[in-house]
Amino acid sequence: MSRIGNRHLTIPAGVIASLVDNEIVVKGPKGELKTKTSDLVEVKINETTIETKALKTTREANIMQGTINSLINNMIIGVSTGYQKGLEAVGVGYRFNVQGNKIIISAGYSHPVEIKIPEGIKAELVSNTELTLSGIDKQKLSEFAANIRKVREPEPYKGKGIRYKNEYVRRKEGKKAAK
Repeated sequence: MSRIGNRHLTIPAGVIASLVDNEIVVKGPKGELKTKTSDLVEVKINETTIETKALKTTREANIMQGTINSLINNMIIGVSTGYQKGLEAVGVGYRFNVQGNKIIISAGYSHPVEIKIPEGIKAELVSNTELTLSGIDKQKLSEFAANIRKVREPEPYKGKGIRYKNEYVRRKEGKKAAK
């Protein structure tokens, strides 16, 4: 049985959830999010809680029950408080710059890398080496942050690269350790 799928989700004040044609719509002060449900899962929306129930006793139905429950929980948190992801550039000359709807990254290449900011995500510079991304859609925000990190992933020898805020990079010693 799915333990995550069995939890009851509470709807905070100011958030409205509705179910229309196998699609869950959650509206809140920060915006609106939608997701489709599975045919294997039944979603019950009360005044203050949301429950998910597997319609079959198969493994796939239990998996989908937990997935739908987590997606609804992420949508509720997103429209009520939102999500934030922090990135930092570590290395000489590594920096971020936000110009309009583009992030320009200097990461040791011969050219600056430009990445377009998707709709629904805001990017703020804390300093020229720190960037904070915020939005209501957890999946879209995390994917965009991962794409920025892929420009120059942190390397284990000097620790240079683009990393998440408070990410631990395991360091290696190098060739001199073999002697």
